Amino acid sequence: MTDSVQQAGGERDGSPLTEGRTLDKGSSNRRVLGDPATRGRTTIADGVVEKIAGLAARDVLGVHAMGTGLSRTFGAVRDRVPGGGRSVTRGVKAEVGEVQTALDLDIVVEYGVSIVEVARAVRENVIAAVERMTGLEVVEVNVAVGDVKLPDEEDEDDREQRVQ
Repeated sequence: MTDSVQQAGGERDGSPLTEGRTLDKGSSNRRVLGDPATRGRTTIADGVVEKIAGLAARDVLGVHAMGTGLSRTFGAVRDRVPGGGRSVTRGVKAEVGEVQTALDLDIVVEYGVSIVEVARAVRENVIAAVERMTGLEVVEVNVAVGDVKLPDEEDEDDREQRVQ
């Protein structure tokens, strides 16, 4: 590759007004383009981060379910529809920027666990998983505990199976 400087109407302050590069295909002096990782752009959808965070939150001991009461009810109905499947993003909202992300989680905890400890463990697990898998910096993880699963309460899933 050879470089050529083209002048457009002369110079101002000693620097050329226009610079251009021309490609000499026969040249053996090939310029190295640099690290392949810098030759393009990677974008990560909100839904990808939500799935990672949802799975990481569910892995924490003491988390019974994800989502608010209404979303869990609709989710139980959707789970019964053929092809509906379980939504791992239920109870997770992500805002993803170019290099950072912020997450809001709605969880239901088991009765008897320390809510503060469960929320701390959820934050740690979610931050570790999202940062490791996406390379994004997690700036905040807000955990909202919307309910407590009592030992004598039925699961919505159990209730749906019994109604069949």
